[in-house]
Amino acid sequence: MSERDSIWKNIDWVTIGIYLVLVVCGWFSVCGASYNFGDQDLLDFSTRAGKQFVWIICSFGLGFVLLMLDDKLYDVFAYLIYFGLMLLLIVTIFIAPDTKGSRSWLILGPVSLQPAEFAKFATALALAKCMNAYNFVINKPRNALLIALLILLPMLLIILQRETGSALVYFAFFLMLYREGMPGVVLFSGLCAVLYFVVGIRFGDVMMDQGPTPVGQFAVLLLILLFTIGMVWVYLSRWKPVRDLLLLTLCPMALAYLVDHFVVPFNMVFVEWGVAAVAFGYLCLMALRERHLSYLLIGLFMAGSVGFLYSCDYFFNRVLEPHQQIRIEVVLGMEEDLAGAGYNVNQSKIAIGSGGLHGKGFLNGTQTKLKYVPEQDTDFIFCTVGEEQGFVGASAVLLLFLVLILRLIVLAERQHTTFGRVYGYSVLSIFLFHLFINIGMVLGLTPVIGIPLPFFSYGGSSLWGFTLLLFIFLRIDAGRAKY
Repeated sequence: MSERDSIWKNIDWVTIGIYLVLVVCGWFSVCGASYNFGDQDLLDFSTRAGKQFVWIICSFGLGFVLLMLDDKLYDVFAYLIYFGLMLLLIVTIFIAPDTKGSRSWLILGPVSLQPAEFAKFATALALAKCMNAYNFVINKPRNALLIALLILLPMLLIILQRETGSALVYFAFFLMLYREGMPGVVLFSGLCAVLYFVVGIRFGDVMMDQGPTPVGQFAVLLLILLFTIGMVWVYLSRWKPVRDLLLLTLCPMALAYLVDHFVVPFNMVFVEWGVAAVAFGYLCLMALRERHLSYLLIGLFMAGSVGFLYSCDYFFNRVLEPHQQIRIEVVLGMEEDLAGAGYNVNQSKIAIGSGGLHGKGFLNGTQTKLKYVPEQDTDFIFCTVGEEQGFVGASAVLLLFLVLILRLIVLAERQHTTFGRVYGYSVLSIFLFHLFINIGMVLGLTPVIGIPLPFFSYGGSSLWGFTLLLFIFLRIDAGRAKY
């Protein structure tokens, strides 16, 4: 049997079948979202449905070419592809026209391309190449720094293009890094940062019992102290320091609460500052006494958490743009703004809700046909699925994506090389992030950051970007037999 015959035998046709079904469903959704009353031909190339059909045919050809290439080429040219895409991102900053406030689209005659969509697969290949090196250990500072640079460089360049949503996608790689041995405390720190930001911003102006204590700061500082105590127990498994820290935290806080409520109201955050300072000193003392670095690291985690809390306000009010601030406020329930930043999400909910159980049928959605939902064929295309196909159709689409995710896990785990496994989990992480954020923002569960739904949102760059990600992995997987 020739090598080419072996490739076709080893290709995962289940994943290709799922891909084809998703792409076809995506095209019908684009038809439904972009259809205007009176249109006669859905394949008219002057319409968005017709243009998307061309992109789909081209993506099939692209997938075929990717499967025909030798899988070794992806390993050999990984860094070259990465630096080529980074150079393209730099060029885009200077030559791309201003499009809705961002400079991320290159105009090539009748075609517009967004290099940020292609930088994802290039970054995944570079990470796989780096982590496939002999004796690579992710916990070594030098290796961790290199990995961070490979991820942060495209993020920075995309932020300079004013495309914050696309830049945030690169945080998805931390899921892959966790699978490859990244310490769990790093992922835990990231989750804590999100929690601190949400609670601190959401309740920053809310006062406890109408007194002088801000609920946001009080709650976050208390969480930091409790998380610190929990880390001491998890990483050191010693009851004495846990007991001492619990007494150090709970006794002053209980006393402060009684004084605030029954003697004289005062800002209890000041007491938490004092408790945190004493707890930090105690951890440093224990590190010196027992010569155990973990105490010091936990103390630094606590100090960094406090610093992060007070940097959130500066970041929210001084770094984020006004339209980004209002989007976060709408999601957190601080603002309603149904005529402004909350308009898209509100109209999307109305469209999905109007679909009912079975939907209104293909091309029969009133909310989408009358263009009530902005960006309904790109970032908010899932509302078209909900309106036309109803709860049943939307659930079927989500189930199909779930099968794809589970299949990618199976493929990634059966790889015989670190390169294949790392790239596979990178693909999985990117798909998961897009699905969670896109569906979440359509339902009003996450901020509107403007990222497409894989294989559904209108646009050639998005479709080609996801096709590249998936079919390169399928080609790598097809060559596993040689190992």
